[in-house]
Amino acid sequence: MESTLPYGWYADPEILRREQERIFRAAWQYVGHTGELATPGFFATRAGRAPVVVTRARDGVLRAFLNVCRHRGFTVAEGAGSRETLQCPYHAWTYGLDGCLRAAPRSEEEPHFPQDELGLVPVAVDTWGPFVFVNLAAEPEPLADALGSLPAQVAELGLDVDALVHHSRWETEVAANWKIVCENFLECYHCQVAHPGFSDAIDVSVEAYALDAEDRLATQHGPIRDGGRASLDLAGELPRSQFHFLWPNLTVNILPGHPNVSLGPVVPQTPERTYRFLDYFFGPDVEQAWIDDLLAFDDQVGREDRGLVEGVQRGVSSGVLERGVLMGRSEQLIGHFQALTAAALAD
Repeated sequence: MESTLPYGWYADPEILRREQERIFRAAWQYVGHTGELATPGFFATRAGRAPVVVTRARDGVLRAFLNVCRHRGFTVAEGAGSRETLQCPYHAWTYGLDGCLRAAPRSEEEPHFPQDELGLVPVAVDTWGPFVFVNLAAEPEPLADALGSLPAQVAELGLDVDALVHHSRWETEVAANWKIVCENFLECYHCQVAHPGFSDAIDVSVEAYALDAEDRLATQHGPIRDGGRASLDLAGELPRSQFHFLWPNLTVNILPGHPNVSLGPVVPQTPERTYRFLDYFFGPDVEQAWIDDLLAFDDQVGREDRGLVEGVQRGVSSGVLERGVLMGRSEQLIGHFQALTAAALAD
């Protein structure tokens, strides 16, 4: 049988440091959506541990920068808003939404003050539909290459992402390593045991629940269970579920029924703590009652998953075992995730 990653990798600060350096700094990270941006406007966010600000100036161009003042390192922007400039609260250095330094108090007293060289540091930014991604690498690959077949698979299901409207954001922190959270997402071997409500809605049998992996994209396809007693009405334009994972840490969820998607990153905070958020989007004509039912359905699954991943963390961080094993057919997507992760961390 295939072995898991070493359990020590789920609690070791040095492993997390290497992951930040070798995995997250070069990966496209979902950070928000275009609906958060007025013209002119901005929203502050994070890509992994890095503070980022996304802007749209009056010229309409989408830009992103490290949200760090070039003077003394204070974070410049907080929240979101409609304004022409961003001003650091520490010493009032003021930047345009194009990143240029507009004013620095007392700079006229400094001989040869290099104002043109002290703008906010730009980072790559791109979109898929309303979804905004940033990348901290000096020369990142195109976002379209990173996404692979994900947009085509979503379109084939009948979901037009450009027509979606943002509804809400769900946020949480869990006492588990980020890899454990990802691995839990990547298998439904546990669903019949741990998610009875989900299993009443989606056929999670090994014959029906399809798994696929290509490059950095892992996908689970779940049909509606015949004769199930789902708490959510699954009749609608979307005939089946799709659950996508884009390595290293993006989750994308689409349930059967009316146009819907929730997506967001799995963000390591410490070796044994993870931050998550999901942005929920729905079609413009989806009724609020159905949205409420879907959110309640998802909340139940999320609460069940919290107990699972935190229980795994307690076990793997205890130091009593070196590794676990994977079920080759049911947990093949975990094997795919772990192979990509191990390759990125290899000396």
